[in-house]
Amino acid sequence: MAANNASIVTPRTDEKMDVVFVGHVDHGKSTIVGRLMADTGSLPEGKLEQVRRNCERNSRPFEYALLIDALKDESSQNITIDAARVFFKSALRHYMILDAPGHIEFIKNMVTGAARAEAALLVIDAEEGIQENSRRHGYLLKMIGIRQVIVLINKMDLVEYRQEVFERLRSEYGAFLDSIGVQPMCYIPVSGREGDNIAFPSQRMPWFQGHTILTALDSFEKSRPLTDHPLRIPVQDIYRFTLFGDDRRIVAGTITSGTLRVGDEVVFYPSGKRSVVKTIEAFNRPPQEKAFAGQAVGFTLEQQVYIQRGEIAALANEPPPKVSRKIHASLFWLGKEPLTTRKQYILKLGTARVRAQVERIVSVQDAASGQIITGRSQVEHHEVAEIDLSLQSDLAFDLSGSLVETSRFVVVDNYEISGGGIILSEIADSESWVREKVMTRNLRWVQGGVTLEQRQERLSQRPALILITGTRGVGRKRLARELEKSLFQSGRFVYYLGFGSVIYGVDADLKRNGSPESQQEHIRRLAEVAHLLLDAGLILILTAVEFTQDDLRLMQTIVDPQYIETIWVGEAQTTDIHFDLKLESLENVESAVTQIRYLLQEHGVIFRY
Repeated sequence: MAANNASIVTPRTDEKMDVVFVGHVDHGKSTIVGRLMADTGSLPEGKLEQVRRNCERNSRPFEYALLIDALKDESSQNITIDAARVFFKSALRHYMILDAPGHIEFIKNMVTGAARAEAALLVIDAEEGIQENSRRHGYLLKMIGIRQVIVLINKMDLVEYRQEVFERLRSEYGAFLDSIGVQPMCYIPVSGREGDNIAFPSQRMPWFQGHTILTALDSFEKSRPLTDHPLRIPVQDIYRFTLFGDDRRIVAGTITSGTLRVGDEVVFYPSGKRSVVKTIEAFNRPPQEKAFAGQAVGFTLEQQVYIQRGEIAALANEPPPKVSRKIHASLFWLGKEPLTTRKQYILKLGTARVRAQVERIVSVQDAASGQIITGRSQVEHHEVAEIDLSLQSDLAFDLSGSLVETSRFVVVDNYEISGGGIILSEIADSESWVREKVMTRNLRWVQGGVTLEQRQERLSQRPALILITGTRGVGRKRLARELEKSLFQSGRFVYYLGFGSVIYGVDADLKRNGSPESQQEHIRRLAEVAHLLLDAGLILILTAVEFTQDDLRLMQTIVDPQYIETIWVGEAQTTDIHFDLKLESLENVESAVTQIRYLLQEHGVIFRY
């Protein structure tokens, strides 16, 4: 028989580890955790006897799960609905155990609890067998990035401790885990109610000579400190101070990994802009020389560069994050409506927020059978899928196999978080060749003595590229000239640049043969000219014939998409371009100009009419 008591131990070190218990509802997670606490003497003095007396007083059978069920709703329904936290000590280290909910309706709570853990124990009922959530939780552990996993086959007392039951479940569940790329460290047959293989080896299963749960916990390796990984700081905001001659611009964010020191050369992605850390600031504290993973910090730069919320700061001498507009990801869908390829979503990674569309559903994992299904056009509620996503703008990220924190994302649909996932790989896109040129340009950019913010304040406008496109003969150039005059007369600094002005000037060395390569290079050079004029603080008006969405994406790789306003002129839209404003007729040019001006006001380009 298993022993049922132990003396309280003193760990050999101050090392701490967070471990999560997951599994299908009623498979006995809470019972195992409660028994582990009792058998290791980790309960407060008198707690076990108190719970036993309460059960007797209420004519209720005693359960070890009652030792950790902290919420009233949990006790009344005998299920865990939130991640309960309990603490105990082994001979090796201190543990915080997270008992995550197993019911399908509390998947979000399970993910929240598991996300902070370094290792996991996944529980399966020996009598009931593998259930849908057993598979879901296995997949979610992979997506969260937990690589140390042990599987517990619980309630062995209900199957008379038969080895063949344990071996069958180990084989069946092992095949599933192998199919999703999860390699558990071991499988342990246990009985939470009777105490078999919890803290002490079971005498009722002499055929098993492996770990108990207690020794298995101590076999987990402490994760490498995040300070040892490459630096990653998702930019939360940029703060400016103007009182009492304080002209600091402080870049603020939380260090997800690595160490930041004064004097470090940092590069911001996806822009590729770089500078040197001048000071590391902290609220109501003197400046410090370095900061570490987990700390919220602010820092100033030797040379000011224009960066935005959502960029990721990395060290110039360390491996950089990936940058792309297309990603291959594994995703768990929780939305009320199915995930489809016909809809735009918001993807949030760190502090970045970009529009995203599912380009392809590669496969869907059927939770009931574990079968991989291809050819699906949508992902249903509580399904897991591998998908290709197309993003509206460049995104900086890491892959799940390298840095988990900057590979995790959530998907927002109708203002609700409806899914989450990890990025498995980047996908080369048609703008990759341009992105490399832009990164080189930004890395070698020679900064002037006047910042873009100073220009905006002086000019009372935000730089903007107004792209007017449409079919031939609809009056694009006439509209551009009238808009330029209207803005100029109201004190705006504005310039009209026709595509032809660039083709026969800057592009004079290029062949005009109409090939896709020639067209792309024309657009690249046009966008680089636009970038220079926008950096000068101007409102730039461009006209071009029948710009496509591919043309616009190429331009957005060179010019920040937030600066581009796209206007289609003409009743019939002949390309797939996404526009901000459509003007079907130019019979009244003055009215069209007014509509554009209102658009610029709404988007914060001009601050007053």
